[in-house]
Amino acid sequence: MIQKGKCLFTSESVGEGHPDKMCDAVSDAVLDAILAKDKAARVACETYVTRGLVVIGGEITTNTWVDIDAIAREEIKRIGYTDPKYGFNADTCAILNVIGRQSPDISQGVDIGGAGDQGLMVGYAVDETPEFLPITLVLANKIVAALADARRTKKIPFIGPDCKSQITFEYVDGKPKRIDTVVVSVQHTEDVLDKTGKFMTDAAKKKIIDVIVTPLTKKWTDKNTKILVNPTGKFVTGGPQSDTGMTGRKIIVDTYGGRAEHGGGAFSGKDPTKVDRSASYMARYIAKNIVASKIAKECTVQIAYAIGKADPVGFYVDTHCTGAVSDEKITAAALKIFPLTPRGIIEYFRLRRPIYKQTAAYGHFGRKEFPWEQTDKKDELKKVLFK
Repeated sequence: MIQKGKCLFTSESVGEGHPDKMCDAVSDAVLDAILAKDKAARVACETYVTRGLVVIGGEITTNTWVDIDAIAREEIKRIGYTDPKYGFNADTCAILNVIGRQSPDISQGVDIGGAGDQGLMVGYAVDETPEFLPITLVLANKIVAALADARRTKKIPFIGPDCKSQITFEYVDGKPKRIDTVVVSVQHTEDVLDKTGKFMTDAAKKKIIDVIVTPLTKKWTDKNTKILVNPTGKFVTGGPQSDTGMTGRKIIVDTYGGRAEHGGGAFSGKDPTKVDRSASYMARYIAKNIVASKIAKECTVQIAYAIGKADPVGFYVDTHCTGAVSDEKITAAALKIFPLTPRGIIEYFRLRRPIYKQTAAYGHFGRKEFPWEQTDKKDELKKVLFK
């Protein structure tokens, strides 16, 4: 919950060409390819990228076969690493496959409908935006998505796949009032360096501001808003050439932009028997329906599991003192309405299907195409609580 008085709060996002997001995309592409042929597969796919190399590992148990090499190359190509000028090439990079099988000690609990691991999962919603997410995260995600679109459509032909954004809002008494700072760091080609070869030209920066930043943020900016584009001066060397990447290292970008707690488990590359993923989606669904129903303005939901056990060992609702009724009553209502066993969640959202690749960039929440983003339980919640 944002504090009373005046404060600054920040969220960041990273584009699909960021090395960590590349790894998330490859891992989820492998998961989708397997689920398309084997709905009962167990997948925990991890990817690592560095200069000229992709390593794909983890544990996969399946009756089918997919071409891991081809899937990885196709995904890297889709992201935009098709030209040596960006320091990484989908066609020429080396790919090492070191995938094993899931431990039978885990399988014996999952086979009977139990959770694939112990842990706690968190869902969050706030009435700050139509997406029921913090506005800082919504705008940060929109900026990196717009950069990718501008690159593909050649609206800004000099930018590359790797990018980051960051939005700092000034809040007054818990409400967003204005944008204090926008930071955009985006890979670019050498032709927009100044005569010294050290800095991106002001004209190139202005192009990014005019095409990307201003249309998305002008409602919230004023004369004191700071807009920083590539504040180090230049960003020619990017992607895996400049930084290693790994699956699951952008869990705050994937979720709530630092506004909410986090259970600690990453999502990408994991099939839905892993409650790190499926129960996090259910927790978000519950929190969003509570806020969408106007029962609360803000809500955090925590669900905890023991490995091999179906029913959660913990369930917690916190409306941050914004609830129309007590958190205890909301908790009891949610327990009546929402399925919380791993099998129940999987069946409710129909999670044994290839829907995961599209989650790998721009956040797992706030996008209507995902079943856990529906608000179809808000009326039922009100009926149970106010009958």
